Amino acid sequence: MSSAAHYIVSLSCADRPGIVHAVSGALLAAGCNITESQQFESPETGTFFMRVAVATESDADALAVSLDPVARAFEMRLGVHPEERPLRTLLMCSKEGHALNDLLFQQRAGSLPISVPVIVSNHLDLKPMADFYGVPFEHVPVTPATKPAAEARLLELVAEHDVDLVVLARYMQILSDDLCRALSGRAINIHHSFLPSFKGAKPYHQAHARGVKLIGATAHYVTADLDEGPIIEQEVIRVNHARTPEQFVSMGRAVEGRTLTQAVQWHAQRRVLLDGRRTVVFN
Repeated sequence: MSSAAHYIVSLSCADRPGIVHAVSGALLAAGCNITESQQFESPETGTFFMRVAVATESDADALAVSLDPVARAFEMRLGVHPEERPLRTLLMCSKEGHALNDLLFQQRAGSLPISVPVIVSNHLDLKPMADFYGVPFEHVPVTPATKPAAEARLLELVAEHDVDLVVLARYMQILSDDLCRALSGRAINIHHSFLPSFKGAKPYHQAHARGVKLIGATAHYVTADLDEGPIIEQEVIRVNHARTPEQFVSMGRAVEGRTLTQAVQWHAQRRVLLDGRRTVVFN
């Protein structure tokens, strides 16, 4: 099937017998060759999750038509996604550039399947980085008085650039509940894993003062509950008493960049499915 197109089919529904058989039969009817298949039944919610990679000479419309009766019969949430299409991703940042640089570098290197039509920031500090990577930079200042207008402008940019995903690459503003709901399931944030133990300014310095032995980062979906969204990926590294606060900061930034990039990669590859307040990650 050298001329075949490649698609990712992702689905979730209430678990019951016959789902895999029905999906496989519909894919066979559409002339699909299954190249990867993963499934999981959540014991907590009774929900069945499945991700299937296929190759076929059928187009996306024909594939969707073949799967539609199955989706209706099992009341599925089902998506058909062209595997070759990079996910259109809007990046947001403030003044710290480590997470932004990691995403842009991996995207340029071809290891992160996203395209970045625009970078949005409430400061101008990282415009030179955007210019270096050749990505348009939109400066949207935020004050308490202008926050509603700034968030409205962000949603305009999401629509204007046909954005699939918004990534907060150390964007140091709290999003309103309305904006969180508007971006539900398609906005990812990164934070140091100390939260909520070390809130406020200089969390790594606070961690150093308390003599922590592990530092790390958590990438999660954005929700109205601050830093409480479904977790996609986490990483920790060991530290000890010989490290300085500045070394904590440097090591923490490296972990944050890796963790966020990994979460974005899995989301872009349609490997992450929501299960209430948790995620199912087919990695």
